[in-house]
Amino acid sequence: MILALRKAATSILLITLIAAAARLAFAIYESRQISPQALSLIPFQTETGHIAYSLATGKGFSSPFQRDTGPTAWLTPVYPVLLAGVFKLFGVYTLRSFYAAVLLNILFSAATCLPVFFAGKRIAGLGVASAAAWLWALFPNGILIPFEWIWDTCLSALLAAALLWATLLLRNSKCLRDWALYGLVWGLTLLTNPALALLFPILLVWAAFPLRRDWRSSLPRPLLAAAIAIACCIPWTIRNYVQFHKFIPLRSNFPFELYIGNNENYDDTHRFRPGAITQDREILRYLRMGETAFMEEEQRKAFAFIAAHPRIEVRLLALRFVDFWLGTSTPVAAFAQADSLAIRLVLFCNYLAPLGALLEIVVLVARMNTYAIPLIAFPLVFPLLYYLTHTSLRYRHPIDAAVFLLFAAGVGGLLQIRAARRQLSATAPASAA
Repeated sequence: MILALRKAATSILLITLIAAAARLAFAIYESRQISPQALSLIPFQTETGHIAYSLATGKGFSSPFQRDTGPTAWLTPVYPVLLAGVFKLFGVYTLRSFYAAVLLNILFSAATCLPVFFAGKRIAGLGVASAAAWLWALFPNGILIPFEWIWDTCLSALLAAALLWATLLLRNSKCLRDWALYGLVWGLTLLTNPALALLFPILLVWAAFPLRRDWRSSLPRPLLAAAIAIACCIPWTIRNYVQFHKFIPLRSNFPFELYIGNNENYDDTHRFRPGAITQDREILRYLRMGETAFMEEEQRKAFAFIAAHPRIEVRLLALRFVDFWLGTSTPVAAFAQADSLAIRLVLFCNYLAPLGALLEIVVLVARMNTYAIPLIAFPLVFPLLYYLTHTSLRYRHPIDAAVFLLFAAGVGGLLQIRAARRQLSATAPASAA
């Protein structure tokens, strides 16, 4: 009986199926609480949905705010093109398209269990691998987000976890095909979520580092991976230059995101962040000015605010750090004011995840673990962009799988240390005798 339970608990197939079932059950429950008319329209009223609409109706990659404003580089192409394909198959702004998009998100999210499990198995064995996969499978945000956000969030989480696993597999590899495939996965990732680009040089250098002893013959391998990843992005960069007469490697919207978190609406009454910028006001400016001029103006205003208010900026950076990891810059107040047990459970899990990751970072560094650098890079490097701009738990989601892997490995490491100390204390009296 115990053996059967252990086999079930470490079965990646079972874990993945339960992850999918939990997400599907939540989606079915929530969809019954909302009118079909709302589901067929409201989830697509985002930049992603509007660009997908333009693609599906033959207007090209354009108009992130629904009105015809011409070509855009607000987003990278992979997910809007995928969503446009859903519109082509199931209709534009239809209930069937919503269900198809949610089902894709559920598949992406559940499939993330696989790279989490196999990366964990390589790092610390079957126990840690299973624990990390279960944590991801039952993580409240992982269950909520596939239904709540028709965005690249779930696909980004899958790609981030796959890249972590691929990086661990690639270390010491001398097979050119492995490095070429690694470059292709990175190319797809960069065209899905450019924020993950911060991790690219770190993971690539770590994977290639053991080859340094024979660098003349080995250097072409990581260079091949980097070249393929960049080559995947070049057609999109050329398209952007042709459309905007400006070098935009992937996305154009960084100035706008920077301005959202650093703007003149800040005053003493807004203790935790700048005041809200109404989307309507910004969209009207975007429509009037065009994308290039609009972004240049947003960048100028954001830089001016940062330069004029250095003390406020330090405070905002600290608050965004807390907000990124805990989902709110006032975690104690948010937990106390939550009006349901379900919300408190979500908040508790969000608070627990980064604390567990911090624990594992300490354990990895203390034990000088071989896999410390790629694992630690996810929580230390990826969020830097959001500390500068603005934060959301949705933005953290692409690295949540890596965070839970850190959590599981940290607990596993502590248990091993505790077991070793017990064994040492048990043998000490015998040796003394």
